[in-house]
Amino acid sequence: MSERISLLQHLTLAARAGHLDPALVTVVQQIGAASREISAALTRAALAGVLGAVETSNASGETQKKLDVLANDAFLQALSWTGAVAGIASEELDGPYPVPGATGDYLVLLDPLDGSSNIDVNISVGSIFSILRARSGAAGLTDADFLQPGTAQVCAGFTVYGPATVMVLCFGHGVQGFTLDPVSGEFLLTQADIRIPERTSEYAINASNQRWWQPPVQRYIAECMAGKDGPRGRDFNMRWVGSMVGDVYRLLTRGGIFMYPRDTKDASKPGKLRLMYEANPIGYVVEHAGGAASTGYERILDIPPEKVHQRVAVILGSKEEVDTVVAYHRAG
Repeated sequence: MSERISLLQHLTLAARAGHLDPALVTVVQQIGAASREISAALTRAALAGVLGAVETSNASGETQKKLDVLANDAFLQALSWTGAVAGIASEELDGPYPVPGATGDYLVLLDPLDGSSNIDVNISVGSIFSILRARSGAAGLTDADFLQPGTAQVCAGFTVYGPATVMVLCFGHGVQGFTLDPVSGEFLLTQADIRIPERTSEYAINASNQRWWQPPVQRYIAECMAGKDGPRGRDFNMRWVGSMVGDVYRLLTRGGIFMYPRDTKDASKPGKLRLMYEANPIGYVVEHAGGAASTGYERILDIPPEKVHQRVAVILGSKEEVDTVVAYHRAG
């Protein structure tokens, strides 16, 4: 047996010390269980014939991968029996899912498989989750029950499925990373009190959208590309995984800024990513790791949500770099 502390031990100790509600411990344990199931399914995806798309779309009109559906089902099954979850909202569901017979104290929002377009080419993908307190039981559950700002989250995090499967957790007091041990099947603590360096020389952005970026983002990226000969006085590297969890885990590990800013490609959309189950949980983790999360104009966690599938611009990561981009937005 490893001498490292397991996720279960970590949660149990926190509950015994009065820092965590035992019901919340159960919810997080079951998120871990679903993550293990998804990790195993991804490893065997090609062998099991579950690569590729299905003939359905998710709530945002995007074509679903077979593994999108599998991941969503894994979370629904893992969370439904606990008695601690009143309802679930997911990228893959049109509306909220009231857990049958449940009167639990928590709501869970999910992006069950972030970056699923990477699946067929064997690049890192992940799961993102946000946990809120339920305002009422499952009976009569509506979208309005989930429409709480990011500051109301009691726990948030993500699991990244790469060369190793890693779960990143935050309960509002520090950020911890747990690596799945394929031998024991346990998540073990491998990164305690993750802190993002304030200054960085890496940025992540989808450069194929450059012609649609707004002037503040054009300015920031141009200065990064100018390197040590430009106004920033140092060279930058661009990194882009194509799944938010992959890019964010990198910046948690070694610093960086991740941007999916608002652009003019589709003026009807205020951003690409979803506020409730992507920007809010990732922003919560990043802020508690010492970073910052903004749309360019406002703090992401302060945004009053209007819809479960609401989109938003996202600029997050090392504080110094996020502050620079925000300053460029304010300057016009």
